[in-house]
Amino acid sequence: MRNKMSVTTRQELLEALRPQYLEASKKSKKQLLDGFITATGYNRKHAIVLIKAIAKKIGEKRQRKKVYDNKVWEALVQVWRAGNRICSKRLVPFLADLVEALERFGHLSLEPETRTNLLSLSAATVDRLLAVERKKYGSRGKSTTRPGHLLKKQIAIRTFSDWNDAAAGFLEADLVAHCGETTEGQYVNTLTMTDIATGWTELGALIGKREEDVMKSLCELRELLPFPLLGFDTDNGGEFINHTLFNWCMENSITFTRARPYKKNDQAHVEEKNGSIVRRLTGYDRYEGLESWQLLSSLYRVARLYINFFQPSAKLIAKSREGGRVSKKYEEAKTPYRRVLELAYVSEEKKAELQKLFNTLDPVLLLSEIERLQAEFWSTAVNNNVQLPVANTLSSPAQSIAVAPVVPTRHRRKRKKSGRIISEKTGKKAGRNTDLDKVWNEVCQELEKNPTLGARAIISMLCKRYPDKFRLTQRSTIQGRLNTWRKSHPVLTSSKPTTSKK
Repeated sequence: MRNKMSVTTRQELLEALRPQYLEASKKSKKQLLDGFITATGYNRKHAIVLIKAIAKKIGEKRQRKKVYDNKVWEALVQVWRAGNRICSKRLVPFLADLVEALERFGHLSLEPETRTNLLSLSAATVDRLLAVERKKYGSRGKSTTRPGHLLKKQIAIRTFSDWNDAAAGFLEADLVAHCGETTEGQYVNTLTMTDIATGWTELGALIGKREEDVMKSLCELRELLPFPLLGFDTDNGGEFINHTLFNWCMENSITFTRARPYKKNDQAHVEEKNGSIVRRLTGYDRYEGLESWQLLSSLYRVARLYINFFQPSAKLIAKSREGGRVSKKYEEAKTPYRRVLELAYVSEEKKAELQKLFNTLDPVLLLSEIERLQAEFWSTAVNNNVQLPVANTLSSPAQSIAVAPVVPTRHRRKRKKSGRIISEKTGKKAGRNTDLDKVWNEVCQELEKNPTLGARAIISMLCKRYPDKFRLTQRSTIQGRLNTWRKSHPVLTSSKPTTSKK
């Protein structure tokens, strides 16, 4: 049992005993140690440690020998940023290709030893080295899918478990709406197409989501694929489930399938790309009009090269469950470009074409161009709280309408089955849409500024400007006039730029 000697007294006794103990013989050490234990009450082993004054302090961590210096860390950060800050398990298998591309265009110059150390990094070491750097970089969108009831029985259902043996050419497709907080009116959409076997992804920008727009964008994206389109899988939205797309697939011998309603996991591949690519590029704001559409098209023409040639992904190859624990095994991360080169049924001519294109691509230049186009595209976002512009005057003084409300007629009107409005007082057909005729030139001016305006947006605008003259129920009338105007003004079809095939 330890006596009541104070800590200071024990420390002084230890300092006085240590020199004698270190120089004494074995027999003398035993005597000195016995006396020290008796005086202090220490355990024998603890007393030996104190007297010998071992350098290692209790709780002190062993300093690991530094293998990777600052040059390796700086090169890793530069390569990581050029790879769009992807995770270590995707970055490490792709390091050799990415370093080679950066050196080819003069963005990176490494000493032989630094290059060897950089390429020898493991995924865990990359995570450890980038831990501080990652801390510097720290809303959901609305669903606009409306079910298409036609042809459902003629289009087979494909679930997530049916893609295990898919060959290159079987793609999942989906639309992403850039509508902001409201789905009213017309807005820009993105058509995302992802190949199941290789991960090759193509993106197309659309104004609206009519079946004609989807069909045209699909034909353009099909030409960009490095392999033939064999299968096409979509959700149950009316923009896909229609006779136009169904007949086109039948004519081109393309397998057309659909996912189960409300089962997003059936389209897990394309849904993942919607989040990791489309939303990261565009965000969740609202975009309308030709300017936004043209900038988004330009952004996607650059982004497709960076995504398919410089963004590796790891595919799940096995999954097992033991009780409540699920174990997953992934293959080595590869870019879609590398996976295409490994396909035996892709022609050597096509592979040589892709290799030639890859050698001309600078990842740093592509990434900077994406950031520039992103900034321009984001600047066209529509503030949903801002109302449509209200003109103080009409287009012509002769067509001006008084601001005072119109006094309603005293006699009642009834609607017959034919839809004609008959005056009970005169028995003759009453005038119809005269107010709309007076302001139609104003509507045409708005359409020339923004040809993508829909009937709902137009009637909402007129109701706000002239609340006593128009009703929201006149939307079908506006739609008829709008269709006539678009046939005589084919702005959407004539102004659409051609998508690059590179």
